[in-house]
Amino acid sequence: MDLSLDAASPTPPFEQVRAQIIARIDDGSLVVGTRLPPVRALATQLELAANTVARAYKELEEAGYVETRGRAGTFVKGVDAASARAAGAARAYVDTVRRLGVSTEDAVELVRAALRDR
Repeated sequence: MDLSLDAASPTPPFEQVRAQIIARIDDGSLVVGTRLPPVRALATQLELAANTVARAYKELEEAGYVETRGRAGTFVKGVDAASARAAGAARAYVDTVRRLGVSTEDAVELVRAALRDR
């Protein structure tokens, strides 16, 4: 898989990997059933720690983009695009409110208020 990292980017490497895989799924370069490279192989290719790639894969799985089939590997999964994008937006919101020091309760209330206003 042809991924590249920008060492000067403020975006963490795991997020760069995750975003590039999502982009390839969205544009059809990676189709349902495609096996992703093993964590260690991709980590070696990108000169990253295996845990960095493992985190990207874990987040992709949590968002429904991929599924891990044990020793068989990690595969692109069919996803509901709206749900996957909403999950990504939710993660970005959580990252932002944590960075700002907003409590979980306040963050949830902000979402409720925004939903009421729409």
